[in-house]
Amino acid sequence: MDPQTTQVDDLRLVALPTAMNCADMFVRFALREWHLVALQDEASHVASELVANVVERNTEQVPGFLTLRLRLHGDCLVIEVEDGEVLPPFLPKSLEGRKGGAMANPAGGNYMWCEVALPTGMNASAVPLPRRERRKPPASASSHADEPADVDDEFFERLLSKLNRSPEDPPPGGLR
Repeated sequence: MDPQTTQVDDLRLVALPTAMNCADMFVRFALREWHLVALQDEASHVASELVANVVERNTEQVPGFLTLRLRLHGDCLVIEVEDGEVLPPFLPKSLEGRKGGAMANPAGGNYMWCEVALPTGMNASAVPLPRRERRKPPASASSHADEPADVDDEFFERLLSKLNRSPEDPPPGGLR
């Protein structure tokens, strides 16, 4: 890892239209964990454009894979997408004017990236690492067999509806 890179998170997706919704949720979750909520809209837009670029060039009959990576580096968030396509890579027109690039990967496939500036005065080393609560492992599976599962049905309904919404659908309430 580059010494200026402090945090990295990535997600491997199948290059289908649902990948754009998954990319949006992944970016928003990662940036919330990194305490960079102010960048969520811009970073989600950039990631969705890069992922859509790969999805549009794939066939639904035999879709390939793509990897979406978020990397805090220096004074920016670098959003990267790697795919296995044989077609030459290019940045979408909607991302023109941003610092980014597209190139064929020597190992096969393509690599596209775009930068989003961190808030003024902040650099990657100032972004706090996410904190996780320590949890006790479950006692034994058999001791909980008679208890009802702790499942939030509303959460799963919201998750499924977001995964199934088309990229053109506006988010409910105007929020993403």
